[in-house]
Amino acid sequence: MTPPNFRATIAMRRTRGTNFRRLALGLAALSLASVSASAQSGTSAPDYVQVVQRDADRRVDITVGGKPFTSYVWPEALMKPVLYPIRAASGTTITRGYPMEPRPGERTDHPHHAGLWFNYGDVNGLDFWNNSTAIKAADAPKMGTVRHRSVNKVTSGKGEGTLTVTTDWVDHQQKKLLREDVTFIFRASKDSRSIDRITTLTALGDSVSLKDNKEGVLGLRVARELEHLSTQKDKFLDSQGRETTVAVASNEGVTGMYLSSEGKTGDAVWGTRAKWTTLTGVIKGDTVTVAMLDHPKNPGFPTYWHARGYGLFAANPLGQAALSSGKDVLNYGLGAGKSVTFRHEILILNGSKTPAQVETLYAGFTK
Repeated sequence: MTPPNFRATIAMRRTRGTNFRRLALGLAALSLASVSASAQSGTSAPDYVQVVQRDADRRVDITVGGKPFTSYVWPEALMKPVLYPIRAASGTTITRGYPMEPRPGERTDHPHHAGLWFNYGDVNGLDFWNNSTAIKAADAPKMGTVRHRSVNKVTSGKGEGTLTVTTDWVDHQQKKLLREDVTFIFRASKDSRSIDRITTLTALGDSVSLKDNKEGVLGLRVARELEHLSTQKDKFLDSQGRETTVAVASNEGVTGMYLSSEGKTGDAVWGTRAKWTTLTGVIKGDTVTVAMLDHPKNPGFPTYWHARGYGLFAANPLGQAALSSGKDVLNYGLGAGKSVTFRHEILILNGSKTPAQVETLYAGFTK
């Protein structure tokens, strides 16, 4: 007889797969719709940023010159809203497809790593970072979820568009711990795309503790080509979408390299402080530099970097003890009704960039 818990697991995986397939179909169809609508409305100028709200489809689409840039999505299959996918000015996709739109040759680890997101591994003892439909039922009460509440405003325009949203950070019983108010600023030029994420967290009802934890806070999961070279055993997708364990990973097409403002490179960036970090690589012949910038007004500045060679690119100003082997301790807290704001910018740039060029861009961001 098949054990009940096994049947439940299989049912959960089938449901999760159906949800992600629906999302993938929606992404493809709505990207085409966005291009068509943009052209018809006369907003297909090369640098026109159009932000289109589609509540019924649980998404907001952002196009540039009628071509897809990114989308703010809150599918039922994810435990937080994300920006996904994200494209460079050339059209090259810089984000991993798995788990929403799996591509051959991708890693199948960490199903909670999807697009660009913001959350944390210890909020009043709850883990918001690792929550996904893949967790065991017994672990669900230990997890937190970021629930999309509302799209508050969208604006479109030449070179820039904006989106403001509100989310709720809730526990397993749907009790609200934090309100999150976010302003996204999407900018475009001939050779670049950028995303400003201005995030304000407000404690609701009770005080909120964000104890030092390595899992946080602004995370981006990048395409396979932007990972570092690896010789480790891992699981990848084959051309038929099947998960396959590979004894030693193939490094074909893998070209990524981190560089921090403090001169650290590669895996040495992890667990160090820096005001910005870049990740440069070649995707299908297209050289791309992704930069993540930390603002001087942010708590814990300059941030520690939870940047991994396998494709997780994350800035974590709150996990200081975990990332410094106890040298620094923050244990950030918010009193009831109190707020804190984080400002970050993500740049997607054509070509490789020198530290001096990134410094110039950083100076513009901090002003």
